[in-house]
Amino acid sequence: MQYSNLGTTDIKVSKICVGCMSYGKPSEDFHQWTLELPETQKMIKQAVDLGVNFFDTANVYSHGTSEEFLGQSLRNLGIKRDSVVIASKVYFNEGHLSKAAIKREIEGTLKRLGTDYLDLYIIHRFDYETPIEETMEALNELVVSGKVRALGASAMFGYQFHNMQIVAEQKGLAKFVAMENHYNLLYREDELELIPVTKQYGVSLMPYSPLAGGHLSHLGWETSSKRSQTDVTLRSKYDKAREIDLPIVERVSEIANKYGVSMTQIALAWQYAKGVTSPIVGATNPKHFEDAVKSVDLKLALEDVCYLEELYLPHQIMGPLKDNS
Repeated sequence: MQYSNLGTTDIKVSKICVGCMSYGKPSEDFHQWTLELPETQKMIKQAVDLGVNFFDTANVYSHGTSEEFLGQSLRNLGIKRDSVVIASKVYFNEGHLSKAAIKREIEGTLKRLGTDYLDLYIIHRFDYETPIEETMEALNELVVSGKVRALGASAMFGYQFHNMQIVAEQKGLAKFVAMENHYNLLYREDELELIPVTKQYGVSLMPYSPLAGGHLSHLGWETSSKRSQTDVTLRSKYDKAREIDLPIVERVSEIANKYGVSMTQIALAWQYAKGVTSPIVGATNPKHFEDAVKSVDLKLALEDVCYLEELYLPHQIMGPLKDNS
């Protein structure tokens, strides 16, 4: 496994991040395909054995049970707290990113994880209702108090991320060091504005859905997996662009055959070629982790990167919230 610093910090993270949305109590109103605790623990153990030290969850994943399962698994396995990097999120809760909400939600997250600090606290979306100053000051208080080591942001528009960084700079507050955005070979809209802003600030990219919900890991579109059959969110994100995206999927397969590796490895290697620090891989099958980790050492030729990107067409924005006021 290879490791990199998270943004401008000294926090070392593996080049693969475990997406813990795959773990937690299955439910009709969140996801039906997530893993229960015993299966979750097996996946966490495998990831650690492969050298992965970076885990990403959220307060709302499986109604909080994702955080619970992650914390319990690490304790059951005897994993030392300071040997792993844990990220969680706040926004999809009462009060969104208000000071009161942030203070309340961090306590719930720490309790469910069974730890007294987070390595990375990520705002899950931009909050149109709360002043940026209030949010950044509340987040800074968590850093000063030691409850959070570093701050991150997730899917938003480039100008919003820039404005939040500017407020932090002007007030001498902690800035964001990581961006968890929607980014893969089938969705590259953030290359226009958000990613250039992250580069301006030396912010690490840790994209979610690097395999486009599995579409980049196999030929065709649908599979017989429980997720493919039941994940409404997955279908809403990708099905509308199916016809323009399938030719890209076919090119991923073509390049995979050229290198003699899996499509998953090609899709993730493309991320590294684009400067990504640690793509978030959500896996429910041990074979998927084993495969993903191999991508870390795979380097694509520039001509292959260009070939993979050549057919991309603009997509409908998927990730950032729009202002409905």
